[in-house]
Amino acid sequence: MNPRLHLRLAALLLLAAPAVPGFAWDYEGHRIINQLALAGLPADFPAFARTPEAVARIAFLAGEPDRWRNSPNLSLQNNNDPNHYLDLEQLGWAGLNPATVSPLRYTFALQFAAGRAAHAQIFPTINPDKDADGTREWPGFLPWQITEDTGRLASAFAYLRAYEQGGGTAEEIANAQANIIDMMGVMGHYVGDGSQPLHVTVHHHGWVGENPHGYTTDPRFHAWIDGGFIARADIRFASLAPQARAAAVVGAGGGRDALFRAVMNYLVAQNQRVEPLYELAKEGKLKADGSPGSFDGKGFIEEQLLRGGQMLGSLWLTAWRTAPTDHYLLDELARRAAAAPAAPAAAK
Repeated sequence: MNPRLHLRLAALLLLAAPAVPGFAWDYEGHRIINQLALAGLPADFPAFARTPEAVARIAFLAGEPDRWRNSPNLSLQNNNDPNHYLDLEQLGWAGLNPATVSPLRYTFALQFAAGRAAHAQIFPTINPDKDADGTREWPGFLPWQITEDTGRLASAFAYLRAYEQGGGTAEEIANAQANIIDMMGVMGHYVGDGSQPLHVTVHHHGWVGENPHGYTTDPRFHAWIDGGFIARADIRFASLAPQARAAAVVGAGGGRDALFRAVMNYLVAQNQRVEPLYELAKEGKLKADGSPGSFDGKGFIEEQLLRGGQMLGSLWLTAWRTAPTDHYLLDELARRAAAAPAAPAAAK
């Protein structure tokens, strides 16, 4: 991206960041990813999304979907919780292939339900006492959530363009821009979840099943990777900003499901990082306790944050560049303009 724009945006992001210690990937790590995504956008990306107010809002909303998880509302949990992960190994257990599963959420749900029933002996028994929200039978819906969010953002860019070109009011344009900023921030959370390898595996809270390499089975491992190590290793946006990776359009020209395939490939690539992550833990390189080599895993975690930032920026860019024409809204605006009373003639 333009070096001057990069430095200016980095400065805005640093000013917007609160002076508080890192809490977890659930917030501080997610903020970093949203900030890296902003830093990787090209110079011609809409300027309203790069004002200091927008930067602060997008960073703050990185934590929003996790705030929903704190609610006791079971209907919300049932809908929201599976959107944060995909236990990729379960697709294979159900006889499915990530390269060929349906890009449509509910069609996939039918595919998986049938596969789970056909291979029930492979799946662990669900304890109903630990399944109040009714989500344990599902492998997660992360790639569907990300793809759907990208579609929502593209729709928002489409109707913003219609308002700008078709005679929308200043208020309508401002509201459309505000919607885009909110969508960018919230969808960043899910893309960020996908960059955390423990969000795309059955080994999400310690290694499960056969364990010939002796990887940790500690259920606290996930929380440590999410935030404990980030805080202890003092990983911050300021140090990663110069390494922000340029966004690029993904999935364009490859058919109706190309975007979904690109998202799924992104998650599969992070799944391939699961065992290396456990190896680092086994070797003591993620302990961050001051002992020799205990911070050596820092580069791995930083790489995941950079990957998340690049993918998020690329999806934002894709939504903007490929936004369709909102013919319906343009027609409505044209009818509104035609029905408006004519302006009084100027006095001679």
